[in-house]
Amino acid sequence: MNLSSNCAGCILKPEPSVKKICRLQTLWMILLVSVPMINTSASERPELTVYTYSSFTSSWGPGPVLKEAFESVCECQLNYVSSDDGVSLLNRLRLEGNRTRADVVMGIDHMLIPQMFSAELVKQHHIDLEAFPLKPSLNWQDPYFVPFDYGYFAFIYDQERIDNPVQSMQELIQSDATVIYQDPRTSTPGQGLMHWIQLLYQHEAVDAWRQLSQNTVTVTKGWSEAYAMFLQGEADYVLSYTTSPAYHQLVEEKEQYVATIFSEGHLAQIEVAGVSAFSSQPELARQFLAFLLEADTQAMIAQHNWMLPVRSDVSLPDVFAEAERDTLWLAPEEAEANRRDWLRVWRSAAGR
Repeated sequence: MNLSSNCAGCILKPEPSVKKICRLQTLWMILLVSVPMINTSASERPELTVYTYSSFTSSWGPGPVLKEAFESVCECQLNYVSSDDGVSLLNRLRLEGNRTRADVVMGIDHMLIPQMFSAELVKQHHIDLEAFPLKPSLNWQDPYFVPFDYGYFAFIYDQERIDNPVQSMQELIQSDATVIYQDPRTSTPGQGLMHWIQLLYQHEAVDAWRQLSQNTVTVTKGWSEAYAMFLQGEADYVLSYTTSPAYHQLVEEKEQYVATIFSEGHLAQIEVAGVSAFSSQPELARQFLAFLLEADTQAMIAQHNWMLPVRSDVSLPDVFAEAERDTLWLAPEEAEANRRDWLRVWRSAAGR
């Protein structure tokens, strides 16, 4: 039967049975054309799985806006898997090994890079970092990780409650001010405080921890819990970042929260992302890493993750410039070589 001749007959003077056949045949051809197109489009859309930390993927974090922006250019689906903190993320990757679903590891800080290497959890990114105007102060040349933001550890206080804030780590330790900070075994800020105190006090670190423990309200597993407790008024100071006040000023229009300025200087933290060694989408993962370094993306990260951009050409409100501090650096290799000893010092002195 010739479909075209029958349909022509339908148009001229259709018989009821012929009209019915024409309609069914026409509908069948529409289905043959349209349905495969829909299924093919869905089946060919690759998925990219990004492992990161929970505050990054929260509704107020940068995760949702980055997902929308990247999916608009990658023709893919971006999925997040979150852990409490960067250290928890590293521990999860170690446990999963080659069974991991991660394509991208995002939120490890630069102090954890030696542990990532020793566990062979990442592969080279093959991105030309010189093509991006990264801040010279970062001196970033790593072939496995790209930086996506950075910041300085600091203690945050409410100036409506604290009239005379501490001006140094020594003053904080010797004061009777109450403090909340994070566990260095599970949290990158907590680990940052451990490194900060070791850098400042070295062999006298145990005494510094003992003094601080006398006024420590609690040690939390991650950043979110600690900061929420502080906002509820449960301590005078909380360990966070110099950029934390930017959120309160720009989003909540509150000026009361301030970051300390310590005379000894502040330890810097660089957050990085890398391609998982077991990724099933390595090229798409590299595309995502390059996307993180774009100027628009950097501005989004800064104003949703509340950290400083790694590019030198990103325009931001003045409050971000106020977050800069005199920088203290500790070599990741030195920290890794002493990590277990420093954890033992902290545990014995803090009673954890």
